Amino acid sequence: MKLGEVISIHIAPEAGALPRSMQQVQAVAGMGLEGDRYYLRQGSYAKKWDESREVTLIESEALEALARDYKLQISPAESRRNIATRGVALNHLVDQEFRIGQAILRGIRLCEPCSHLEQLTGREVRPGLVHRGGLRAQIVQSGTVQVGDSIELM
Repeated sequence: MKLGEVISIHIAPEAGALPRSMQQVQAVAGMGLEGDRYYLRQGSYAKKWDESREVTLIESEALEALARDYKLQISPAESRRNIATRGVALNHLVDQEFRIGQAILRGIRLCEPCSHLEQLTGREVRPGLVHRGGLRAQIVQSGTVQVGDSIELM
């Protein structure tokens, strides 16, 4: 059952670097997205590593609401999340397995906005992204994820 789709993919090779857009990426179970800072264990929170750091997702609708309701625009890359989606309520995927392209993911917990995100963006984004800051997920089965891939509940 199609829930939504991937509209952009972003990885950053090191902590603090602005994530760059990718058309596709390899999701590797137990590691993360190939080439990303957390895959390389170089992220700001790499010392607190757990499976929820393998991949992060955010709804494009949340970023649009931030711009509309709070007059704050940040790009999907600036959100520091790996995958921007459209058409899926990510909060509903906590404790659920879902497929994106060839990969299977499991929602672990919400990815609430933090002061680190505000420091990197230079904007007070937390109020507009509370409970809409995205989803932290574990990669259960490795596979390629591409822009345009459907997001399907397992």
